Amino acid sequence: MKIIVTGGAGFIASHIVDEYVKAGHRVVIIDNLSKGSRKNINPKAKFYKADITDLALMEKIFKKEKPEVVNHHAAIAEVTLSMRDPIPTLTVNVLGTANVLLAFGHHGRGGAKRKFIFASTGGAMYGDPKRVPVNETAATDPLSPYGLSKQLAEETIKFYTKQFGFDYFIFRYANVYGPRQNPRGEAGIVAIFGALMKAGKTPTIFGDGTKTRDYVYVGDVAVANLAALRRGKNTTVNIGRGMLVTDRQMFEAIAHEVGFTGKPIYAPYRAGEIYRISLDAAKARKMLGWKPKTAFKKGIHEAVRGTK
Repeated sequence: MKIIVTGGAGFIASHIVDEYVKAGHRVVIIDNLSKGSRKNINPKAKFYKADITDLALMEKIFKKEKPEVVNHHAAIAEVTLSMRDPIPTLTVNVLGTANVLLAFGHHGRGGAKRKFIFASTGGAMYGDPKRVPVNETAATDPLSPYGLSKQLAEETIKFYTKQFGFDYFIFRYANVYGPRQNPRGEAGIVAIFGALMKAGKTPTIFGDGTKTRDYVYVGDVAVANLAALRRGKNTTVNIGRGMLVTDRQMFEAIAHEVGFTGKPIYAPYRAGEIYRISLDAAKARKMLGWKPKTAFKKGIHEAVRGTK
């Protein structure tokens, strides 16, 4: 089938493109390269350098390509950035999503069999839940404009897929890590810590080191996106390991991998960040036959090896 992948030159979506190409699908990438890189682009995929906030351009590309499936990963995905200046995050993540939906609704191919797959967030969607791991029935309570933007995007998807008569599949990811993650952004602790330690520099932990996240390897995320082409519709699914990993534990795991012997720098907690989260992925196991296969130690090895 023909699939448009937005953000396909970026960290997560480039791995999904590779998985789709390997499975024999025809893939078209849309990316403005603000965060993505040309070196991540699969040579067998067609590429458009374009911004999803440009509706006229989206309409033009979709009219030409007529995809059966859209996998929408293009986004601004930085909590602290959204706290400082929320408008760019809301514009890209909500208005941009609406533009992609409109273009797909007007020019997609396959009638009712069309499908819109969306990368949302589990790490920022549920706030600080009382119980973890949290499942998809839990109330949403975003603490940042980034989390809010994904919540609004989810509702926009449900509205327009109903209007146009095609299916959606929403993934709520835990903290995704692995090769190709940008070590120079504000998000992505594995890439950031790995790059700093390899350069002999000391990473900063925001808080006292007890803040926890649920980490899932990018290759496992790509496999889930492949399964979603054929299975599941009009639903929301968590993707995570259901494990709590503290910032201090992550620091020590990366330090062990690279042979770094220094101690972390501690700084105050940052506004908008969640203190404790992990995701229950039982629904993904049942619906997609998916479970994370990459062991944490192996994932850290692969991620750090791919960090420059």
